[in-house]
Amino acid sequence: METPERPYQPIDCNYYDRLEAWATMQTLCVIAFTDGQGHRQEVSARIRNLYTLNKAEFLQLDNGLVLRLDSLLSVNGIPVPGVC
Repeated sequence: METPERPYQPIDCNYYDRLEAWATMQTLCVIAFTDGQGHRQEVSARIRNLYTLNKAEFLQLDNGLVLRLDSLLSVNGIPVPGVC
C-alpha cells in the first residue's frame, strides 16, 4: 500500500531483521498496519518477500497484499519502534 503523498520513513534496522527472520522461517504473522485512509487494519499471513522500490521498503504477504514498511504498527504483538 504505497502512499505517494507521504515521504517514506525507514524503519528500525533491527526490526527489519525480525521481518526477514519471520519471512525465512515462514512464520504465520499477525500484522497490524495503517491503511491508505489512516485506519488500523490487521491481517494474518506469511511474509513472502521484502524489497525496495523507489527508495521505499515493502513486504509482500502470501495473500498478495503488499505493505509499505512505514505503515506497519506491529507484527506478532511486537510494536515497530517509534510507533505509538
